[in-house]
Amino acid sequence: MSGIVVYLPQKSGVAGGGSCGDAVTLRLGPGEVARFGRGSATTFVELRLADEAISRLAGEIRVTDDHWQLSNHSATQSYVVENPEGAGEYLRVPPRRAGAPIPFEFSRVVLPTRHGTTVAFQVFAPDHVYMDPHEIGGPWGSRTVTAYSLDESATYFLVLVALCEPRLRDESAVAVPTTPQIVERLRPHAACGRLTARAVSSHIDYLAGEKMRISAPAGGEPGREGRRNGKREAIVGLALRFGLVREEHLALLPPRAGAGPRGRETVG
Repeated sequence: MSGIVVYLPQKSGVAGGGSCGDAVTLRLGPGEVARFGRGSATTFVELRLADEAISRLAGEIRVTDDHWQLSNHSATQSYVVENPEGAGEYLRVPPRRAGAPIPFEFSRVVLPTRHGTTVAFQVFAPDHVYMDPHEIGGPWGSRTVTAYSLDESATYFLVLVALCEPRLRDESAVAVPTTPQIVERLRPHAACGRLTARAVSSHIDYLAGEKMRISAPAGGEPGREGRRNGKREAIVGLALRFGLVREEHLALLPPRAGAGPRGRETVG
């Protein structure tokens, strides 16, 4: 695993940088550590959680070669690590637990407060690797890992399939769905009823930057919309070129209204 991304939403902050209301994104490589807590002038934390019920130094995140670990420095409070992409899976990190290994690709670390609410931040471990299914069982040194480690049960993969759908169905040689079109396409899916345009944009950014390692398109259209279009085009092009998304993946999408047995629109 080449590293993780930690995202702290608004109403929290980063020590020594900006106001407490700014969202924070940290990238950590193997061997690097980020500490979190309320912080103080004498207790430095990379992730500041502004709640009086949280310890000055509440815990730390440590990245290893193939996973990340969470340490709980509190003497009294347990922390919960949720899998937002799963079916309610979570694990509890008890007080004083050091180096608890976290298995989820997406994680939400949740700390309790005194106001009936919680404080949380997200951790993305994008480089979980998957072995070649034809070589499972051999010694680790002889195994081949995939170049693009995509979890086909994750929401970001649904977004990727929706992006590729028109070209897989031979409906358009050039058009790639817009963010609102993807939201509408995935809304009937059981896991996407609350999917927002902002969430779709985040998944697209995650696919481009972390999973598929696509750099900003050169010579693309000027302006923000042009950059977004270029990013979507690059994602679809790479996914189809290397067979990361194939026709059988269309079955993951919800049925289209008025679609025939092969998922094509029927004409009355």
